[in-house]
Formats: sequence, C-alpha cells, structure tokens
Amino acid sequence: MIQLGRIDCWSHCVSLFDIFDLHQLLIAVFTYQQVRMSNFEQFVVFFISTTEKAAWMFPSGQSFGGSRGACFAQILMKNLPASRPEVNQSCEPLSTLPDPGKDVFNQQVKSTFKPDCPDKSKAKKLIDKYKCGKTDAVSLLHQLAQILQFHLEMKETVTTGNIFGLYFAFCVVIDGVEYNTGMGITKKEARLKAAELALQELLPTLESLKSVLPGASDAPSPLLVKMEPSISEIHAYRSIHERKHSANLQFPQAVSAQLTKLMNSHPEFSVCAGTTAAFIIQTSGGYEVVALGTGNFNTKESASMCGRIVHDSHAVVTARRSLMRFLYRHLLMFFSKTANLTERSIFQQNSSSGLLSLKSGITLHLYVNQLPNGVAQIYSKLRLNPLSISAWQVNNEMSLHLSVEGKVFSVFSSAFEKSASKLVSMSTTDKITQWQVLGYQGALLSHFIEPVYVQSILIGDSGCSDTHSMEISINQRVEGITSQLPTFYCMMRPHISLVPSVATNSSGGGRLTYGINWSQGDSSLEVVDGLEGRTIEESPFKSGSALASRLCKAAMLHRFKLVAKEAQRQDLLAISSYREAKRMAKPYQEAKNVLKARLLQHGFGSWLVKLSVSDNFSM
Repeated sequence: MIQLGRIDCWSHCVSLFDIFDLHQLLIAVFTYQQVRMSNFEQFVVFFISTTEKAAWMFPSGQSFGGSRGACFAQILMKNLPASRPEVNQSCEPLSTLPDPGKDVFNQQVKSTFKPDCPDKSKAKKLIDKYKCGKTDAVSLLHQLAQILQFHLEMKETVTTGNIFGLYFAFCVVIDGVEYNTGMGITKKEARLKAAELALQELLPTLESLKSVLPGASDAPSPLLVKMEPSISEIHAYRSIHERKHSANLQFPQAVSAQLTKLMNSHPEFSVCAGTTAAFIIQTSGGYEVVALGTGNFNTKESASMCGRIVHDSHAVVTARRSLMRFLYRHLLMFFSKTANLTERSIFQQNSSSGLLSLKSGITLHLYVNQLPNGVAQIYSKLRLNPLSISAWQVNNEMSLHLSVEGKVFSVFSSAFEKSASKLVSMSTTDKITQWQVLGYQGALLSHFIEPVYVQSILIGDSGCSDTHSMEISINQRVEGITSQLPTFYCMMRPHISLVPSVATNSSGGGRLTYGINWSQGDSSLEVVDGLEGRTIEESPFKSGSALASRLCKAAMLHRFKLVAKEAQRQDLLAISSYREAKRMAKPYQEAKNVLKARLLQHGFGSWLVKLSVSDNFSM
C-alpha cells in the first residue's frame, strides 16, 4: 500500500517506472512544482488525470507507453487513503467510449466546445481567419489542438493509389484517428494538403457547435479522471462502431461466399474452415477473394533439401503463398503477347522504377477468422489483468515468437529444446509484421514488382473481442522504420477492425491437421497435411505422385522461371538456385536486414536464421 509520506510514495513510484512512461511523470512533477499544490494527495489526483488523459490520447494501437500509463494511474487511485474521500469526489470521469473513431472525436469536440468560453470563441475566430485565407491549414490545426485539447500528429505515410516517384505523403492523426492522405512534391506541400483534407471533415462539425449546444458557464471545470473501460464495454462499442461501415461487412461476405462455394463442392473438408484466412482485392467494381487458406500447424519433418515440403501451414501463411500464386498468374498475363490478357492483369508498368505496380484503384485486404498465433494472441490474454504487467513480462510477451509443431514460444524462452527433428518457424504475427514492411510478394516476386501491402486487416469476432493486441504487435514494434528502408519500402500501417466471422471452429479429429489452399484461377482446392507438409491422397488437386504441394518452394521457383522467361530476363534465367534468386533481390534483402536490426535493437529478439540447406536447391 502506498503511504502518503512523500518519501514512501516516491519510492513506490520509482519501483513502478518499469510499467510507466517516465516522460509523462516528469511533466506531471514539473506542473506540480509550478502550481504549488497544497498537499501530495492533490498531486496524486493531478498525476492520475495527466496519465489517464495521455492514455486517452493514445487509444488502442497508438502508444504502448500510454496504455501502460493507465495501469499506473489506476494503482495510484486504488491506494489513495479512505480517510480523504473528498479528493476523489472532486473528480468526474470522462466518457468511457474506447478507441474513438471520427464520430466519437466529433462528439468529444461538441462536449468540450463551449460557445460562451473565451478560449472556444478564439477557436471560432481562428477558423474564420482560415476561411479568409489569413492562416494556413497546418497552423490552424496546431492552434485548435491547443484550444480543444486533442492530440495532433502529422504522420508521414505512403502514397495512395500506387503513385510512386518524387511524391511525399502525410496524413493527419487526431487522437489516434487517421484522416485522408495528402501528397505533394515537397514534404511541406504534402503536410499542407493533409491538413486541408482533415479540416474538410472537421470544420462542419466545429462550426455547428454554437447552434447545437446551449450556453455554458465560465466556471473552471473540475479535475477529470478517465477510468479505463472494461473489456465488455470495448467489445460492445467496437461491434457497434465497426458494423456501421458497410465496406467492412462486404469483406467477410465475399470470403464467406467463396468459402461456401468451395465447401459445397467438398463438404468432407468443411471442418478445416474455422482457421480461414483470405486476401481480398477491392476495386471500383467491388470485392473479390483472390487467395484463401486454412491450417494451424508446422511440419514435424526436418528441413527439406529439395524444396518440396511445406514447412508452415498456418492459415495466414497458406493464404499468403496462395496470393503469391495469384500474383505469378497475373505477371504471366501481363508479359503475354496477348493484348486482352495484358489488359486484364492487375499490374501496370511504373516508368520511374522499371518494376510493375498494382493498377491505380486496386487495394489489397486481409481477412483472418481468428487472431494469428504469437504476440497477437498472447498479449490479448495479458491485457486481461493489466495491473500485473511488469517490464519483464512486457518485453517477454511482446518479443518475437517461434512456432514449433502447433506450439508457440518466445525467442527468449528456454521452454523448448531445439532439435534437428523439429522445424522451427517464426510465429504468424511476426510474419505479418514483416510483410507489412517488406510486402506480401516475397523476395522472388520483388524482381518484377514493387512491394504489395495490405491496407486493412479484418478479424472475425467469434473468438476475438479486442483488436488492441493486433495493433500493438503489427504496428508499434516497427514504428518509425520507414526512413531507414530502401526506395518503395515502408511500414504500412493497416487499419485493423472486427467483422463478423465467416466460420466457427469445430472438432474434426485428425483432420484438424489438414489445411486447404486456393487462389483465383484454380480449378479445385488442394488439401495439405500440416504435420507432414505434403498433399493428402484424398486431395481434390494433386500435382503428382510425390504429393508435393503447389505451395512448396520448388513450385514457386518453377513459376519464377516461367515469368523470367516471359519477361525476357536473362539475368534471372541464369540463376541456379532458389537461395541465389532470393539473395539477388538486393533492395528486398536490404529492407529485411534493416527490419531484423530494428527488432533486435529495440529488445524484441533475433529473427530466426534459416538453415541454408533448405533453400539451396535448383530445378
């Protein structure tokens, strides 16, 4: 229990630094010294409001430090003495709505913007000046942030619509909510455009406040403390919030329709559907599932020296390799001598890079029926009891993880014994983190195309109530890496949201080790035994008597050679092995090395080094 004596309380505070952002504490201490509060209890309450406000400004997926700050504030609140109830009575909670979207932010503005308050009337004058052209959009946003007390960030991002070259891109982030991307030939121009786009959405709300709200008193508002909402409140709000967006509903509907079509043809494999992952392409014409996979296992076999064993059969990994087959198919269409096929390809030539890129207006999205294994699942459980989190726990649980025969271990763990008979791979969450930096196309395809990124990740809600763990693990572990990456590579921050699940997990005995794969253009699905790493005898599609999957490395190298021939790339046709083909993708390998170094430098551990023998094969 914290004692109210300054020495005892400060000692306890110091012991809690491992779960709190020291910067926020110093700000609170500095303010405490400035205003000369009469007693330490007042400082504790002030500190709580400061940290909780910081946590509110960084909603789920925006600031790991902020989320830990909320825990420390709760500890202080819990340990205030019962003999001083008047301290708590002067505090009123903020709204408990979590993870504010744009509509929630507008409601916050409405509740804060008081027409009779001098500061708020100043905001109106600034808006009028902006409309008259006397101030620019960037200056106005910074001034409004001070008056209306919201957190403002101008974040550099990636150009939209696959526009590359000499363009910079920025977006405005207000209390964690991203607004439309602005582009320009200079960073200053891009920031200004982003600010203008954000104000287009904000100003109508701000200008309607005077007529909507009654007059308010000029009396100072009481000290505010926002208590962290419960998991049930988060689930209820997010379910309502996400389902308002019809676009989010159309993704799972498209996946469900394609999955139903496949399962109706082969109902004996319907038990595999519970782990479904799928890639969806969105165009002006609608939503189209182009790759799908299920599965939940790594092979128990040793590393293959011929490239004909599928090592990782988890659903997202399977779907991603199916996506690669889809990309190879469209490259063959683009390089064909048939004008009709070239026109139907999703690719276009980028004159500035010499590589191909997705056509303007085409975006890629990922659906997962359940949280991928690794940090996304583990940290979700860790958050259920946030007051127990220590620095050691956070570092250990947020670290890179290894997947071994269906089990997951931290790279710092000694709980498993490395053996030549066990093939180890990185967890699916870590692989998604990697793909959001390097692209989903992989090393071989990067010889032909620019990085392909996912714009949004949609998670089925049947077994998941909170996307915070996914946002933390995918986005924050590699935040700020873009400036270190080679041209065309970036840290693409996907929009992560809950959507209705397309399938439920079901028991299916031995078939739970099975996984299916399909990509657009396939005549039938293929069924792979995840533990064996090979196609099963009963699979609707079999490539041959050896039962090597169409997703194996050897099959990918074969497609690589076909595209190299069609593209008349003699340098690539001369490559002798799969390993050499990967090594020669120099910008990709450079970006991968930057990513590995970044993760290691920030304490998340070392990326698994593959045995060279597994890639040292040729056709």
